[in-house]
Amino acid sequence: MIPPTATLTSYALVMARNVVISGGGTGIGLATAQLFAADGDQVLLLGRRAEVLERAGVPGALTCAADLSRPRAVRGVERFVAAEFGTVDVLIHSAGGAGHLEPEVDSDEPLDVVLHSWTLNFGLNTLTAALLTEALKDRLADPGGRVLFISSIAAFRGSGSVAYAGSKAALHPYAHALARQLGPRGITVNVVAPGYVEDTEFFGGAMDEARRERLVAETSTGRAATPGDVAATLHWLASHAAGHITSQIIQVNGGAERGH
Repeated sequence: MIPPTATLTSYALVMARNVVISGGGTGIGLATAQLFAADGDQVLLLGRRAEVLERAGVPGALTCAADLSRPRAVRGVERFVAAEFGTVDVLIHSAGGAGHLEPEVDSDEPLDVVLHSWTLNFGLNTLTAALLTEALKDRLADPGGRVLFISSIAAFRGSGSVAYAGSKAALHPYAHALARQLGPRGITVNVVAPGYVEDTEFFGGAMDEARRERLVAETSTGRAATPGDVAATLHWLASHAAGHITSQIIQVNGGAERGH
C-alpha cells in the first residue's frame, strides 16, 4: 500500500531497483532489460561489444563493455558498479552462447578441437557468470537481492554441443551452493533453463527450417519460445512475490524437456 503522504511518482522512485544484466544488448538479455526499465528500475547492460550495447535502446540504461571471462575486466565492471550503483538489487546472467560467433581453432588435431570447444564454452557460459557473481555478491542488496542464471534445456538432455551443455549444467550446483551461502542475507538465487528461443543470436545463422520444425515439434505448446517468455520468468523471479523461491531451476521450454 502506498503511504497516504506519498505520491505515485515519489513512491516509484523509492522502489526503483538497480539491475545488472550481462549479455544485455541482444536476445533474452535485451528483452529482460526492457521489462525492468519499464518498471522504472535503473538498468546496467554488460557485454563485450560496446556498439551493440549502445544501440540496444533501453530507456535510461547504462552500458559497460567488458569481456566477463577475464578477471581484470570484471574488476573494471565492479568499479563501475560501485561508482554508479553502490548496491545491486538484481543480478542477471544472460551472457553466453555455444561459440557459433567465435573463430574456430586453427588446428587439424582432434584433441585441439575438443580443448578449444570445452574451454570456449566454459569461458562463455560458466566463468562469465561465476566471476561476475563473485565480484558483485558483497554488493547485493540484503535482504531482497536476486541472482538469476540462464541455463539451457541442453543441460538436462545433453543435446546440441556437449561442451555447451556441460558448461550450462555447471551453473546448477553453483547456484545451489550460492543459494545456501546468500540465503541468510535474504538473497535468493535461481536458474532459468530455456529451450529453443527464436530471435536471438544463439545459433549464429545456423538454424535451418527442418531443425526448427523438429525443435518446435518437441514442445507441448506447438511453438518456439520468444525472448519475452524467458524475460517474463526472470522478471517474476526477481519480484517480491517470489521472495521464498530459491535454489530452483525453472524450465521455460514448452514441455520439450519431458519429451514426446
